[in-house]
Amino acid sequence: MPLTTIPISNRRIRFALVGCGRIAEKHIEALERHRERAELVAVCDSDSGALERAVARTGVAGFPSLEQLLAQSSADVIVLATPSGMHAAQTIQAAEAGRHVVTEKPMATRWHDGQAMVAACDKAGVELFVVKQNRRNATIQLLKRAIDKRRFGRIFMVSVNVFWSRPQSYYDSAPWRGTWEFDGGAFMNQASHYVDLLDWLIGPVESVHSFVGTLARHIEVEDTGVANIRWRNGALGSVSVTMLAHAKNFEGSITVLGERGTVRLGGVAVNEVQHWHFETPDPDDELVKNASYETTSVYGYGHPLYYDNVIKALRGEAPPETDGREGLRSLELLIGIYLSARDGKTIGLPLDY
Repeated sequence: MPLTTIPISNRRIRFALVGCGRIAEKHIEALERHRERAELVAVCDSDSGALERAVARTGVAGFPSLEQLLAQSSADVIVLATPSGMHAAQTIQAAEAGRHVVTEKPMATRWHDGQAMVAACDKAGVELFVVKQNRRNATIQLLKRAIDKRRFGRIFMVSVNVFWSRPQSYYDSAPWRGTWEFDGGAFMNQASHYVDLLDWLIGPVESVHSFVGTLARHIEVEDTGVANIRWRNGALGSVSVTMLAHAKNFEGSITVLGERGTVRLGGVAVNEVQHWHFETPDPDDELVKNASYETTSVYGYGHPLYYDNVIKALRGEAPPETDGREGLRSLELLIGIYLSARDGKTIGLPLDY
């Protein structure tokens, strides 16, 4: 079991950001929103240009390597916004230095790496948090509450679509993109948050059968894939993912059909309540009118709410909502999807007994 962490309650919690690429700004903005309880004290990137821009943006100390940051920074928490395949080694390194860790999705690209991350943080007595900010978006929160209240009755079918556009120039922008070792494909990288919803919202998965293909991009991994899923509660469902939508992101959706209700969240990133109907009324039905939101990106607006929980957990005020073990749940399903596609057979979960 995880060791008990001594709360940090007498000062602001100090964060250091490792990796200053696409998602870094979301972390910086979120920490600025919580400046009364948290502060960014360092940034780190092996790319000198990215590091210079991050230092100019934040005004904090910059380090070219995690080793130097750990040796010279007073950060309590290391935030990993680095390529996914680096998360395991960096988490273990930070944990052995006595630092808590926040890691972007996916927490790892290999099942045993994810398990090693949890074990290392347990051994060091530090917390491991996995970023799942989409759970905090208003539309998803309403759907989660409807499921928890059992408004659907028995859930029969779930359909998830992630139809986005990632041109070849996106993959060519960095040598790690589109690689098995550091990135993962459309399921592992772009659709990771949607795969997370399948377990978090609907429940444990019994089995998965999938196909993947690299249809148009010059990369090692898949740009398109489909998976059929059976949940332990008997529900059936599918996930369809592609990075080949023409010209721009087209759809990120989830549809849940039950014996007493139907909901569809759509838009480019489940940001629109497109259908909401239940047999029995509930006060949440009024909230649906204001839950949809406009978005110019697929990241949503959940990072500040996610960090609120991280800060509260480290202050001893709340349990972690998405710790390392919670992160393993979606990683296990992702690995099951890839094993099925590789071996051409249905994969049962859990992977370990």
